[in-house]
Amino acid sequence: MGRVTIPVPRGADNGTPRLHDIAAQADVSEATVSRVLNGKPGVAAATRQKVLAALDVLGYERPVRLRRRSAGLIGLVIPELTNPIFPAFAQVIEQVLAGYGYTPVLCTQMPGGSTEDELVEQLEERGVNGIVFLSGLHADTTADATRYARLAERKVPFVLINGFNEHVNAPFVSPDDRSAALMAVRHLVDLGHERIGLAIGPTRFVPSRRKAEGFVAALHTLLGLPRDAAEKLIQRTLFTVEGGHAAGGALLDQGCTGIVCGSDPMALGVIRAVRERGLDVPRDVSVTGFDDSPLIPFTDPPLTTVRQPVQAMATAAVGALLEEIGGTPVQRTEFVFQPELVVRGSTAQVARRRVDKASQHDS
Repeated sequence: MGRVTIPVPRGADNGTPRLHDIAAQADVSEATVSRVLNGKPGVAAATRQKVLAALDVLGYERPVRLRRRSAGLIGLVIPELTNPIFPAFAQVIEQVLAGYGYTPVLCTQMPGGSTEDELVEQLEERGVNGIVFLSGLHADTTADATRYARLAERKVPFVLINGFNEHVNAPFVSPDDRSAALMAVRHLVDLGHERIGLAIGPTRFVPSRRKAEGFVAALHTLLGLPRDAAEKLIQRTLFTVEGGHAAGGALLDQGCTGIVCGSDPMALGVIRAVRERGLDVPRDVSVTGFDDSPLIPFTDPPLTTVRQPVQAMATAAVGALLEEIGGTPVQRTEFVFQPELVVRGSTAQVARRRVDKASQHDS
């Protein structure tokens, strides 16, 4: 094994670190680390990435010989960053792109900032090889879809995440929103809840529409509730804490003991509305979210939520885009991924205190 010199980590004040520090972090052998750092062949691409990631995590600068030229630029157009699910998607997409040698260019749509069309124009001016759209105008049924046709005419490959649009001829990647709503409702029904509400975003957004459809179908199937009655238990608002707070208050006024939310921030707003009324989550009201973004397990109480398969969706989206860039057309369809219910502390068996008191009174 040859001699390897590793730069001192930024901020370190001691000598050169040993190979086993990096090997332990990457969970590979010291010999493998040595081969990667010396630029030797015979190391799988995934293993090489693990070693480079270990260098980054430990704070070491990469040797000059490992700084490869970028294969190209990929634009990533996402909504605001206040909802933690969007940075989570961005991080995975950037990691996957980096594994293929591409450099991501992150574009965020902030209120009052650049529009999606302006961002796309700027990306084209920079000569990007392709674009990933996350929860963009393609998810808005009132938006003009011809902008994507014009983009295709200019030979810019792109893929769209969250929000299928039949008028756009491109690969789509989505979670099964109807199934997500069904999972949440079934969980609450299994806990004994019979009055269940939904806090969701505006109807014009495809994910909102699909979750509402799944919710109505679930109440009809599981509780026998007429569809028009189920519709009245839906509060359409903003995908924010404030929106959830407003929707939560309205659903509590309707006597809901279980509330399904279209996003984790909305669920946190609902919990705030519950507590403002002197009630407890989950003793009095059970609440579920959607996304399972990184900090959600640490809320008070830890939030029961439907996990969006971010890693699988982001990987599939990048894979489809790179196939397009490489000249292999991908099927113009929607690739749908199954979400997963994650049960934590914000849901519980429905309170039976009023029923118990009534029984005692009758006796």
